[in-house]
Amino acid sequence: MPVVIIEMYPGRTPEQKRALVKAVTEAMVEHAGARPDHLHVILHEVAPENWALAGRLGTERDSASGPPGGGGDAPSTPEKGGG
Repeated sequence: MPVVIIEMYPGRTPEQKRALVKAVTEAMVEHAGARPDHLHVILHEVAPENWALAGRLGTERDSASGPPGGGGDAPSTPEKGGG
């Protein structure tokens, strides 16, 4: 039972989440040989005040530097237990 956990800032629409989950599922089927009916995708939405990078909360970062993770509109993190 593969599990993919995605941690990101809140703010995506249900349609965006649906598309993301579909794309992740397709990628896991193609590249990891996962069976779609056994694959779990979990979306964790973490508020900026609960996400820190380099000792600074997301709410303390200025808009010029963007969210933690560098670029895009949501942070990217290694897989849990990864490193």
